[in-house]
Amino acid sequence: MWSARRVYRAGSGLRKPVCVRPPWLCYKPAVKREFSAGGVLVRRLKGKWVLAAIRPAGKKPGLWALPKGNIGPGEDPRETALREVNEETGAHGRLVEKLGDVRYTYTWAGERIFKIVSFFLLRYTSGRLGDLPPETAHEVDEVRWLPLDEAPKLLAYGGERQMAQRALASVRSGTV
Repeated sequence: MWSARRVYRAGSGLRKPVCVRPPWLCYKPAVKREFSAGGVLVRRLKGKWVLAAIRPAGKKPGLWALPKGNIGPGEDPRETALREVNEETGAHGRLVEKLGDVRYTYTWAGERIFKIVSFFLLRYTSGRLGDLPPETAHEVDEVRWLPLDEAPKLLAYGGERQMAQRALASVRSGTV
């Protein structure tokens, strides 16, 4: 029977705890990792900056998110962001800059997953919001242009609100 008590290394001024159980009992189970990329697609409409937001399938009306998805094997995150924006909004954009990464943990089917999503600022080039490819149309219930200056309040997820704030700062600084 192994005790849950901890012993301290002799001579350590910091008194770091050391596990006295076998090594296979002393560490946390592995956490699955996922890597995704997404885009903040911006354009000017009637003199005001807007961004493309989606309501993912099955989510309640008024829940807005940014388009994003898993990075495919051998795919560059920038390519993923461009692809996902097109698949989930129907619009195309050109890459401006990387805005940053959002990190979070969620549980799926009882398994904890650590996810990193890299977001990129994209400038609208063509396409029509809502003209979704049939193979991905089931993923999105609604697509809409949201005012960029209001997006940090309208988006549902904290990390995405932060990316919208960074996109707004880039637009105001003249990067776009």
